[in-house]
Amino acid sequence: MPQAKRRWQAALTRLACLALGASLVLSYAPFEQAWLPFLVIPALLWLVKDKKPSNAWRLGYFFGLGWFAAGLSWIYVSIDTFGGLHPIASVAILLLLFAYLSLFPALALFAWRWLTVRFGRLGYWSLPLVWLAAEALRGWFLTGFPWLDLGYTQTSTWLAGYASWFGGTGISVIIMTLALLTITTLEQRHWRAPAVIAGLLLLPFVLNQLTAISRTGEQAKIALVQGNISQSIKWDPDQHWPNLNLYLDLTRLVYNDHDVVIWPESAVTMPEPYTDDILAIVNNEMAKTETGLITGIIDIEGENYYNSVIALGQDGASGVEEEYHHGHSNRFQKHQLLPIGEFVPFGDLLRPLAPLFNLPMSSFSRGEYVQAPLRAHGWEFSTAICYEIAFPQQVWANFTSATDFILTVSNDTWFGRSHGPAQHMQIARMRAIELGRPLVRSTNSGITAITDEHGQWLARAEQFEATTLSATVPLVQGLTPFALWGGYGAWIVAGLILLGGALPIVIRR
Repeated sequence: MPQAKRRWQAALTRLACLALGASLVLSYAPFEQAWLPFLVIPALLWLVKDKKPSNAWRLGYFFGLGWFAAGLSWIYVSIDTFGGLHPIASVAILLLLFAYLSLFPALALFAWRWLTVRFGRLGYWSLPLVWLAAEALRGWFLTGFPWLDLGYTQTSTWLAGYASWFGGTGISVIIMTLALLTITTLEQRHWRAPAVIAGLLLLPFVLNQLTAISRTGEQAKIALVQGNISQSIKWDPDQHWPNLNLYLDLTRLVYNDHDVVIWPESAVTMPEPYTDDILAIVNNEMAKTETGLITGIIDIEGENYYNSVIALGQDGASGVEEEYHHGHSNRFQKHQLLPIGEFVPFGDLLRPLAPLFNLPMSSFSRGEYVQAPLRAHGWEFSTAICYEIAFPQQVWANFTSATDFILTVSNDTWFGRSHGPAQHMQIARMRAIELGRPLVRSTNSGITAITDEHGQWLARAEQFEATTLSATVPLVQGLTPFALWGGYGAWIVAGLILLGGALPIVIRR
């Protein structure tokens, strides 16, 4: 084949991988075309399966560029609106992020092809394991960025039944396995691979029947307050008291007939030491009506700032209110901080360069990895603030058998009307499915919502409205398998798939 033709074919193949990756954005919220990965991933593997490991790396990299550029394009909204950079510089920063994230699918496909060339059939069935390893590395390295895990595409399908056993990452393992089986079917045209595909597609119906969670018959009346305060004025010192009064006014509409009222991330924008007097009054008023109040707030301890959530009013397992004071025990401090938004690496060098590196409240300290749950109206809330909900192992580590609700508070106003907030909500719903507990999500501008223990909607507020949201939420008892073993289950499944691929080799020997 002439060299020019080979180059032309290589360019077309890379372009096809780029397009395949970009098309995956449609499989996530708000588009939720959950069938797409079952076409896209087999098509990707078909293009890669006969390539040298070095070529598989290149194709995986182009796939990653399309995947992350389309899926994370919503980040541009915050950089362009609040970053203070020229649009070209904003695009350049995003391209650097996408170029970095693309290393991980490239690494996975390189390892798969290298193992296949070296070990044949055994290496071929290593793909779910190496993909899982690459995604785990992406969720850990440089504090991690685990957004767009393939498992989230199935949050609203019956395949979400795998999540209560093996987590959202376990669904990614299943998607990769189904893709390998699809390629095997096309190549061998034998009944065994389609039979296994059918079994994997039907298995969640069985797993759902074996999950030991049930509703207790008790219910909680929960109200969420969505302030819809513009990001451009949120941190203006002159707006601290108007912001607080808005939340108080909306709360007066609902607190008398609800068990718990929840405000979003940093709803109280003035640091806690400067508002503890008004918070003490709020605490006493809420306690009189036997209502719990949970709110996001900025806390200061010495020279350290913490993105925090505190509980006021009636709280504790005994149903007796704790006297509020700054530093009281009923609080949660964010551990997993957002790079640039909440801490700036090499801040002394970067902060003078542009407003992007000097955003309000971008110098937080980390809370502990594992913290006690918040207590409100005698119930326990396992808590994650904003970005933290995307880290399943951390949410799992903070979950206990006594947890009644998974609580996440956020402020997605940074991302406007993009698809970012919908993806964030989809991620949060997966945590409810994994751990088998209702999810309560309070945000400044949306998506504010409550789901049941299966991630199904109980109530949802319209975005960009100052409003309250109310729902009667069933309480749940029992533990899902994922609650017992966390993300380790996905590794076990990937290992079993590898062993299953090796079994014919062992039998022949």
